[in-house]
Amino acid sequence: MKVAKFGGSSLSDAGQITKVANIVKDNPDIKAVVVSAPGKRNDDDIKVTDLLIALFTNHQAGLDTDEAIQSIIARYDSIISDLELSKELLNTFEQTLRDYLTNIRQPERLLDALKACGEDFNAQLISEHFNNVGIKSSYRSPKDIGMIVSDEAGNARLLPESYDEIAKIKDIEGVIVVPGFFGYSTNGEIVTFSRGGSDISGAIIASAVNADVYENYTDVSYIYAAHPGMVKNPHKVHEVTYREMRELAYSGFGIFHDEALQPLYANKIPVQIKNTNDPAINGTRIVSDRDDIQEYPVAGISGDTGFMSFTIKQYLLNKEVGYTRRLLQIFEDLDLSIEHIPTGIDDITIILRSHQFEGNNKREQVINLIHTQLRPEWVHIEDDLAIIVVAGEGMRNVYGLANKATSAFMNKEISLQMINQGASEISMFFCIQSKDLDSAIGALYKQYFE
Repeated sequence: MKVAKFGGSSLSDAGQITKVANIVKDNPDIKAVVVSAPGKRNDDDIKVTDLLIALFTNHQAGLDTDEAIQSIIARYDSIISDLELSKELLNTFEQTLRDYLTNIRQPERLLDALKACGEDFNAQLISEHFNNVGIKSSYRSPKDIGMIVSDEAGNARLLPESYDEIAKIKDIEGVIVVPGFFGYSTNGEIVTFSRGGSDISGAIIASAVNADVYENYTDVSYIYAAHPGMVKNPHKVHEVTYREMRELAYSGFGIFHDEALQPLYANKIPVQIKNTNDPAINGTRIVSDRDDIQEYPVAGISGDTGFMSFTIKQYLLNKEVGYTRRLLQIFEDLDLSIEHIPTGIDDITIILRSHQFEGNNKREQVINLIHTQLRPEWVHIEDDLAIIVVAGEGMRNVYGLANKATSAFMNKEISLQMINQGASEISMFFCIQSKDLDSAIGALYKQYFE
């Protein structure tokens, strides 16, 4: 039994959806299909999710929303017309949007409800198309299948008791088409996962039904050892472990959502990355253990920008009981998520994602609270930082891998802000200036893969 998730690029227009239907028709083992919202049809196009966010923005600003609504409906009209589906769906879609705008008063609730429409509308029309081409199918909303989540707008977490209810879809006849990206709270509110969360929905369903494999369809066949935009013709990764993928996805491997691995890891369900445009290729497989660790101790290199740091210096800091706890409490009280905490005997650095400080005064609050509560010698803030991850299950058994990394940075004259190795010894983290990211990735790739 398989669960298949199709990303936005696989569902961007009628031609792509026809390919998806052919894939499902040729794979009778597929029990559930999880769908994203329509993605870009070309480089100049706009994703439907972004159109929905623009609708929300106009509404909040008190601007006319008719044009934004019609832009969204036009995308679905194009798909429905080309697939020769009932235009009644368009009336349902438009009425849903207008009902949400009229009846949902809390901004964060409205944003989640509107964003969820991209996947929800797509699932309804895809299920209808499946039936039209001879695939017995039924649409099921997350509420229908019992996907109950925590009440955290934009950051939903599945409630563990949901798994038993979701497992019952195995007893439904035909293929189940479920919109990804969102669930329902216990009081019936629509709550979305973090962006890209359709991967999470698919992983949850695959785990609940104990699928033999979770197929993740996108527009590439393989995960690469480094980003193809930074490295020419990078190594194709045929197998990667859950742990390696989690480390790499955290810092820039956008092909698979990092939070989606947890439900799969728990039941050891393998993930098969597949290309909707070339489904015959068995691409990268995410598994518990891989066979090529000796040949490739490092699985991949990834990097991401958008980080900043607070460094606090205090003489004899290591002797002061409770200092670190009080520092971390400041960030917790301001609802700030911390990424890394490199330390010395007289200093400690807190690394966070910068977006948490946009549109608020939390930076100034952090500085003021540190000075008033901890009275350090000084506080230094660094912006425009990037984090690079080198990950591989074989790293714990091979000498000299850290030396290769530092040599790569030295050869490119790149200054290191931080070096950190996980306790599991399968990853190394490096913090550098964002401007050096591409150069650093290229240099590291040369050390480990050429």
